[in-house]
Amino acid sequence: MSITPERKQELIAEYATKPGDTGSPEVQVAILSERINNLTEHLKEHKKDYHSRRGLLMMVGQRRRLLDYVQGKKAERYQGLIERLGLRR
Repeated sequence: MSITPERKQELIAEYATKPGDTGSPEVQVAILSERINNLTEHLKEHKKDYHSRRGLLMMVGQRRRLLDYVQGKKAERYQGLIERLGLRR
């Protein structure tokens, strides 16, 4: 269900705004999106895993808050990020 350290490093390298960047909102949203996608696949098979479902909803809310933050700072960064991640909205 969780992402591998190698995959996490790939996401950090792809979405970093500058070298050595690991905590920018773009990186955080990319990592959360990967975790959300993995957990969604898990829940398709394990429909009664309510504890993981709650974690999924919390991650979706956290991603939404981060995206709202990015949108408030720079709208063009927000648009580019949701296009790269393939998110609706």
